[in-house]
Amino acid sequence: MRKKNAEVTTGGSVVAPPVVPVQTFGPSAPGSTNVYASPSVVASAPVPGASSVVDRQRRRNLIETIAIVILSLIAVLFIGLFIWKYMEWDTVKTDVDGQVDAAVAEAVFANETKMEQEFAEREKYPYRTFTGPVDYGSLSFEFPKTWNVYIASDASNGGDFAAYLNPSEVYAVSSTTINALRVTITNTPFDNAVKSFESALKNGTMTVETRPIGNSVENIYRGELSKGMRGAVTLIKIRDKTVYLQTDAEIFLEEYEKLLQTVTFVE
Repeated sequence: MRKKNAEVTTGGSVVAPPVVPVQTFGPSAPGSTNVYASPSVVASAPVPGASSVVDRQRRRNLIETIAIVILSLIAVLFIGLFIWKYMEWDTVKTDVDGQVDAAVAEAVFANETKMEQEFAEREKYPYRTFTGPVDYGSLSFEFPKTWNVYIASDASNGGDFAAYLNPSEVYAVSSTTINALRVTITNTPFDNAVKSFESALKNGTMTVETRPIGNSVENIYRGELSKGMRGAVTLIKIRDKTVYLQTDAEIFLEEYEKLLQTVTFVE
């Protein structure tokens, strides 16, 4: 077996291992001799700069670790902020949605309350509105809501318009039938309609009064309409037509006077 630093025998001669001189820097001291070291000693000597490389690598690893930790903390911080802001936004959104729902519900309730109040007011209001054909001047007036309306002729094919109003039910129309109101719109010229009352005015069975109605001054005749029937008739001129508003009994005169105050039409 080979031993470290053992002498080697070659061809019967003993050969010593080579001796490597160790170089010293600077002049040798007087009387000193050069020192030689074996190759194993030279091999085990530290490499110049090796420790600095290791130190740099360690520093780099440390910096990378610190950077990763910092980035991780920043990421966690941003995630936390995101969650916090989302929860805050969700709370605000929920609150806003609740406020909107409450406002809508309040508006609906207010509208329903208003409609109920208007309905109640209409129910308390004792009148309804009558409106005649548009082509015939849109004659309109208010009448007691306890009165019923029967339209005998709507003038859809031309001709005269005729409607009858009476409390509870409208009676069959005739010269002797008493109804609270008769509404007739005819093609008779207004002057001709006025002339038809001249004889009653002369014999004193009727009187006449002029009164502003709507946008014009009209004639109101009171007295005996026919045998056993006393009431009032109002003549109104609308374009080329004449309107007759007649009540057949004096018991309806109070409502009749109120009705005349609400008459409107388009000339």
